[in-house]
Amino acid sequence: MFDLPAVQAAIRAQNIDGWLLYDFRGLNVLARRVVGIAPDAHTTRRWFYFIPAQGEPQKLVHRIEQGSLNGLPGSATSYLRWQELEAGVKSLLAGSKKIAMEYTPRNANPYVSRVDGGTIELVKSFGVEIVSSGDLIQAFEATWDDDQWAMHLEAAKHTRSAYDVAFQFISEHIKSHGQVLETEVQARIMKHFADHGMVTDHPPIVGQGPHSGDPHYAPGPGSDAPIKKGDFVLIDLWAKLDKPRAVYSDVTRVAYVGDKAPEKYVKIFDIVAAGRDAGIACVQKAYAAGKPLQGWEVDQATRDVIEKAGYGEYFFHRTGHSIGQETHGNGANMDNLETREERQVMRRTCFSIEPGIYLPEFGVRSEVNVFVDKDGKVHVTGGDPQTEIHLIK
Repeated sequence: MFDLPAVQAAIRAQNIDGWLLYDFRGLNVLARRVVGIAPDAHTTRRWFYFIPAQGEPQKLVHRIEQGSLNGLPGSATSYLRWQELEAGVKSLLAGSKKIAMEYTPRNANPYVSRVDGGTIELVKSFGVEIVSSGDLIQAFEATWDDDQWAMHLEAAKHTRSAYDVAFQFISEHIKSHGQVLETEVQARIMKHFADHGMVTDHPPIVGQGPHSGDPHYAPGPGSDAPIKKGDFVLIDLWAKLDKPRAVYSDVTRVAYVGDKAPEKYVKIFDIVAAGRDAGIACVQKAYAAGKPLQGWEVDQATRDVIEKAGYGEYFFHRTGHSIGQETHGNGANMDNLETREERQVMRRTCFSIEPGIYLPEFGVRSEVNVFVDKDGKVHVTGGDPQTEIHLIK
């Protein structure tokens, strides 16, 4: 439900004059979510919704879709001709000097930048400065309520137990058949999810040997490899309860088929685990000290460990991503590689910490989820962080 007083309080906290939400045919999914437009709603014309720091919001809608923002507070003006649209936007912004939109300078953060360049030019032509709405979006799109936190914990219980099921399945099949295919393990995990009322947007990653060195490997026809004794295995899985507004749990663990993992695997795992723990500690220390924290700082704390160990070039993705109703949510990412993530790590948001080292022969990733609750307490979910390579015997 759209909470105008809360939105305006957040706008005032950022010392700006207002927030201009805009969409055309679903290009700005973030704006649609903030105002509560259903994903399947049929909107074919441009609309604007301006929320001032104080006072009544204003709507600008096309004459044939005058009801597109019904249910939202504020008065509405309709336009037909393009000249009326431009004049309408100018009127919305009258008296404003600095506003927020779904934009970042130089497209530095494409997860936030959902407004096209031409619309940005139009708004700026009226003498208005535009700043990023990234943290506003987080506050009203990426934060969880108590029900979602409870559903995450339930999902995390089943994603954690999926590893017990998968590792046992691998063990039994190798004992009886000498091997098991990656896709067979994948299918067993999917059955586990179905048995516990879980859904996912994509089957899990099950990677043997060199396949574990590809962060986005997906087993399938033409690439399906057998897992045998002496093999290294990475499993990355994510799922949520099959309920409205449910949020994901997303975790990664690694294993070795045998009585003792060779030193080459242990060495890389220990470096990755140390990087993961440094990222977790970065969040914990910031919140314990009451200091603001940006996503890039968590990435850098993690990355520093791996770079110091001499494997920086083999860690070629961000440390973590926002988690929500989609696996990759719309809050702050833990990233100082692909982007410099300057959005705040906010309370009531969840994200992954998942460093990896990817070598030609094998790759190691260790992934946990971190949730900061309303009181600033930092929770690590998905089971205790993996401290050693799991042995499949």
